[in-house]
Amino acid sequence: MLVHNWREVLKRAWSVRLMVLALLFIVLEPIYTFVAATWVAKNIYIQLGMSIVTGLITLAAIIARIFVQQKISGDLNGKPPAEG
Repeated sequence: MLVHNWREVLKRAWSVRLMVLALLFIVLEPIYTFVAATWVAKNIYIQLGMSIVTGLITLAAIIARIFVQQKISGDLNGKPPAEG
């Protein structure tokens, strides 16, 4: 069930922002691998670093999803959740 202010939550929730950032790193990793294999010697440390950063951002998104963000949560602002 969606909350009544789902558009606001989508714009302001840290969990969503961090998941979008993680998605960016997930998309960039194969692009980097292709470019590195084509033009320069592969650097395992850069690939490992991108994987670690992606994992940490995803972990932060999970943690941000668990904690309530009071300014955008409709339940804490006295508004009832949307009925669906």
